[in-house]
Amino acid sequence: MKRYEEYTSLICSKIQTYQGELAALSDQIADHPELSGQEYQTSRTIVELLRRHGWQVEYPFAGLDTSFRAVRGENRRSRRAALLAEYDALPEIGHACGHCLSGSITILAALALAELQDQLDTDIHIVGTPTEETDGAKCGMVEQGVFDGYDMAIMVHLYNSNLIAPKLQGLASYLYRFHGRAAHASAAPWEGANAFNAAQLMFHAVDMLRQHSRPDAQFHGIIRHGGEAPNIVPEEVTAEFYIRALDKHYLQELVDKVDDCARGAAIATQTTWDKVATAAVYDNLKPNPAGAAALKEVYAELGLPLNGDPDKLFGSSDMGNVSFACPGFHPCLQLVDPEVAIHTREFAAAVKTPRGHQALADGAKIIAFTVAKLFGDEARFQAMKADFQNH
Repeated sequence: MKRYEEYTSLICSKIQTYQGELAALSDQIADHPELSGQEYQTSRTIVELLRRHGWQVEYPFAGLDTSFRAVRGENRRSRRAALLAEYDALPEIGHACGHCLSGSITILAALALAELQDQLDTDIHIVGTPTEETDGAKCGMVEQGVFDGYDMAIMVHLYNSNLIAPKLQGLASYLYRFHGRAAHASAAPWEGANAFNAAQLMFHAVDMLRQHSRPDAQFHGIIRHGGEAPNIVPEEVTAEFYIRALDKHYLQELVDKVDDCARGAAIATQTTWDKVATAAVYDNLKPNPAGAAALKEVYAELGLPLNGDPDKLFGSSDMGNVSFACPGFHPCLQLVDPEVAIHTREFAAAVKTPRGHQALADGAKIIAFTVAKLFGDEARFQAMKADFQNH
């Protein structure tokens, strides 16, 4: 316990030293939001800051122009922790997900932990993970094996309450394409095969599927292309669907059932169909009780009440995929009052406020304290690793 107190004392001192610089970084990113996959200036700015502080940075990284991985020192210690930084923005409403703050929190935590790498026998790596809002860069990284050698991965997400582990749903997204046969809708409709009718039937079938799915299952669909003109029987129609569930295996069952809806609609309308993925499949967040217990203690130490509903659906994130490659943690930190929703202009406006800058320090402490608690205690570390294997 005394050693942990020494660790946290040093962490707090370093956070105080670097907080102003990282608050300026967060504000700069907020003022110049870049969409998923276009975070060129943002990633360059972060990389330049890290290099000034003595970090060795691989940039670009993992086949992505706006991703990076940073290490400091010899990088030969027996354990490795990945601190993940997100920094992409949303169309029109900027950093309404708080990624400018979230990414800066990760950088601040890494700077605070740098001098503890020897004591913890742990290399601290910063992994820049762009495109969270669209394609999910972490999914591709997982497939490449980027996280296979890590003992833990962690980041903090901003929210309207404090949570140890939000309920992340698995998410699969597909474009369903129906192929019919064009004809004059008045003069000879019998010569056509209506692809729009197929899409309509698919929507009705999915709606009927809802009542026979578990409560956590969700289906969202829109028509992307509905035809060319009212007097032409539509020959090409596309519909995009998001399918969600709390368990990755049940998610695949639902995808198969939605495919059946498309197949049946095509048979009924004498059309054909196919589908293409519009993004990587997001997994649910794998539970890790030992890590969650450490996080709960850290929130208590920082005087942060766990005032969020742990059973409320949070949405989906590619952090879920990481949690199946190594112990992964995605705690949430309150930035706004409970009535303010994430992905709103009000949420985006909060990132540059004094409350936002306080969240920067609190979030960095959440990450750094948790790393110190888990990697500084052999029993806790082994419990975390065992939970990853057993859940």
